[in-house]
Amino acid sequence: MEKESPPPTGHLSRPSAEASTFPTPAGLYIHVPFCRAKCPYCDFYSVTDRSLIPEYTAALLAELNMLRNRVPRADTVYFGGGTPSVLFPLQVAQILEGLHACFSLTPDVETTLEVNPGTVDKAALAAYREAGISRLNIGLQSIDDQTLAFLGRIHTAKKGIDTYRWAREVGFDNVGLDLIYGVPGQTRSRWEGEMAEVVQLAPDHLSCYTLTIEPGTPMAKKVENGLVHPLEEQTAGELFSATAQYLNRRGYRQYEISNFARIAEGDTTDRRSRHNRKYWTFAPYLGFGPAAHSFLDNTRWWNHRSLDDYLADLKAGKRPVAGTEMLTREQQMMEFIYLGLRQTDGIDTVDFASRFMADFADHFEPEVTRLLNEGLVERLSGRVRLTTRGMRFLEHVVDRLLS
Repeated sequence: MEKESPPPTGHLSRPSAEASTFPTPAGLYIHVPFCRAKCPYCDFYSVTDRSLIPEYTAALLAELNMLRNRVPRADTVYFGGGTPSVLFPLQVAQILEGLHACFSLTPDVETTLEVNPGTVDKAALAAYREAGISRLNIGLQSIDDQTLAFLGRIHTAKKGIDTYRWAREVGFDNVGLDLIYGVPGQTRSRWEGEMAEVVQLAPDHLSCYTLTIEPGTPMAKKVENGLVHPLEEQTAGELFSATAQYLNRRGYRQYEISNFARIAEGDTTDRRSRHNRKYWTFAPYLGFGPAAHSFLDNTRWWNHRSLDDYLADLKAGKRPVAGTEMLTREQQMMEFIYLGLRQTDGIDTVDFASRFMADFADHFEPEVTRLLNEGLVERLSGRVRLTTRGMRFLEHVVDRLLS
């Protein structure tokens, strides 16, 4: 769940095959569209027929070859899903070999694998590390068995904690955990109790997401039928604020709306997700696999959200692209504002002026002044960023700025 990228908004021309002009190293994203079971709240694309994994792997390697050297260099690889840990370590190793053959990866490449407890044992984690995975992101989601059952997870709290400990025991020194809060009936004290137990484990990174009822999911149908009653918006907002306050006081620096990196005393290691930051900073990235998105030279394209269509195109020797769009200057500005405000560093007004040859104040005053007076944003060293209170109202702030 850690991954995020801006949604596509249109269908225009396909990107050219020429090398990118981006000086920033790219990120490479691999979407693994397989799960043992579908979680009722999740709307990421996946299927449960794992018999197709060998065919998918062969198709993926073909897709990598089609974009060979499309970017000059890459310094992150991220296996997301779905459930990437349903792949055998040998299959992960095969994909990594394909990436190394097709792209110039930096020596310090950050290679992340999303892992769901209940799909791996200690030996598998050791084999992933041997294959070249340097960072794990474990879908813990909760350490409360009642919450895990509500979320439809296949693991228990004990299995989730065991998975984390196995990762440490086999030598992973960069491990992140995903958590979901804001489930029906959850109180601040109960949520802080969960966070206390998680913080004691000392993960390097935490992604904390408010439960969102996505349209079309089984969870949404339960809400429609009155079987599930979501938390009141006010309560969910209070839990959001409590999360940031609690973790910031305990050595986890919030650097994006939902993401926190551990800061150890006397340690200069940057534990922020290098890959995810590409999505929020206009860095280039290439996505492979069904439903994967790519962004390069202000062009975005996305693959078929269907494993069958994906496999069919590659079998026919075609790239599995479902649509593309070239971002206009106005769209780029909009995304710059939205993605900047997602980050605790906020919007760099100097970078805005350099990128768009326009003064930030000319475009967004006096609305920024009104937001300042309402305590929703603040100015600091040439930046405009959300206050802690303002983070609860990100969409509202963005709508006002862009109106």
